Amino acid sequence: MSARDPVVTPGDGAPPYTVHIRNGLLEQMHALLETEVAAHRYVIVTDENVARLHGHALRARLHDAGLRVDLIEVPPGEASKTRPVWSTVTDRMLDDGVGRDGCILALGGGVIGDLAGFVAATYMRGIPVVQIPTTLLAMIDASLGGKTGIDVPAGKNLVGAFHHPRAVLVDLRVLRTLPDAEFRAGLAEAVKHGAIADRDYLTWMGDALPAILAREPAAVERLVRTSIEIKARTVSADARESGVRAILNFGHTVGHALEHLTDWRMVHGHAIAIGMVVEARLGERLGFTEPGSATILGRLCSGFGLPVQLPPGVSPAAVADAAVSDKKGRRGATRFALIHRPGTAFQLEGKWTIAVDRERFIEALSR
Repeated sequence: MSARDPVVTPGDGAPPYTVHIRNGLLEQMHALLETEVAAHRYVIVTDENVARLHGHALRARLHDAGLRVDLIEVPPGEASKTRPVWSTVTDRMLDDGVGRDGCILALGGGVIGDLAGFVAATYMRGIPVVQIPTTLLAMIDASLGGKTGIDVPAGKNLVGAFHHPRAVLVDLRVLRTLPDAEFRAGLAEAVKHGAIADRDYLTWMGDALPAILAREPAAVERLVRTSIEIKARTVSADARESGVRAILNFGHTVGHALEHLTDWRMVHGHAIAIGMVVEARLGERLGFTEPGSATILGRLCSGFGLPVQLPPGVSPAAVADAAVSDKKGRRGATRFALIHRPGTAFQLEGKWTIAVDRERFIEALSR
């Protein structure tokens, strides 16, 4: 393990795990697997696009190294985070005779990480999973923290489980194959990390914006490492999201509502960018957030090519109604994780979220 590799300490009975970050890691995968989780059998769960780019080559490489490896492909996109797809993957593993000594390799973006993680959490009451993120969003956010789940008609990620990975393996080289729109969408979570925990990081992103968008290796590695370190610290402090970990939901109450309203056609990063600006504006109107914070975040998100306003045809009232059903809601109230100022999360009387009435929420959305 490199001294620079972040370690997540869940603190809920799960063992600590390392986030390995380097170029060309897929080519070294067999050695890391034997160190992190020596299984009798490995199952790569991925989508059809990632299978073509990386999955088949990884399976062949691991097979050549003497490991027993299966590959299960699912259709790409949020539509695969469903009960039927979860059932299909599970039944396939049962039919193939995968036992409790197996291990799932979640190779893909956030959808695959959530789906494969949930399969691992529920298969034979739980088998190991190794997260191998292939998108920027998954690298810096979705692959960390042990949250797994699927979408249901009532909302996003409403059925799931905490199931921490044995390791997270980040190969920065795979970002070369990531479409520009997906790369930019992942930057929304980097902005969120700066917004809740590190103003200097936010400032650097603004200064390094051209280098980041050009995917210059040094800039990309700094961005990925800094975001992972912030997420790792936060998760280690609160494994079950009962306290400070709630700050990672900044922008997500509105963001998840927008995804739900658009039947998950809206890109996650776009929804979170809009959500951060709206929720910062809400905090300003409530007197909890430093004036001008929404402008700062909006300017940076816009610089990354991300939207910062509600899309045409989506009304503030509809967003407010959709947000009530989000899993962060309590007793019908809409709860928000806000920021005090860029770089600092908001806390009130020891709590990291606050309930906001519908009228004030709609006022902020209507701006």
